[in-house]
Amino acid sequence: MFKRFLALFLLACSATVWAQVKVVYHLSDGIPQASRAMANIRNHLNAEPGVKIVVVTHGAGIDFLLDGARTPSDQPFAGAVSELAGRGVEFRVCNNTLTSRNISPDKLLMESKVVPSGVAEVARLQAKEGFVYLRP
Repeated sequence: MFKRFLALFLLACSATVWAQVKVVYHLSDGIPQASRAMANIRNHLNAEPGVKIVVVTHGAGIDFLLDGARTPSDQPFAGAVSELAGRGVEFRVCNNTLTSRNISPDKLLMESKVVPSGVAEVARLQAKEGFVYLRP
């Protein structure tokens, strides 16, 4: 009996140790924050290639995902978003923001996924899916 308990305990511990780290990056402050976040995410993936990263945007945080958006140093965001999406990063955009700002979803970069509410998505990822919260 003790051996079974010990085996189950060790199995549970090893599963916890080897569980994938999941992180939600929350962006709502516009282009400068997005520029910092993209660098943070790239560094994060380089340090921990197996990490699961979801970027959730609302308010001014969606601006870098609009077609034609440029960094403060005048580089297009599209290439960086595409590169990170190719590494498994997901980009989610608040539909409430699109509606309130009268922005059509077809103005978003193709890597973007529209969700009903950005803040609700952040809360759901944390509460129901075990994501760690980061706000660059």
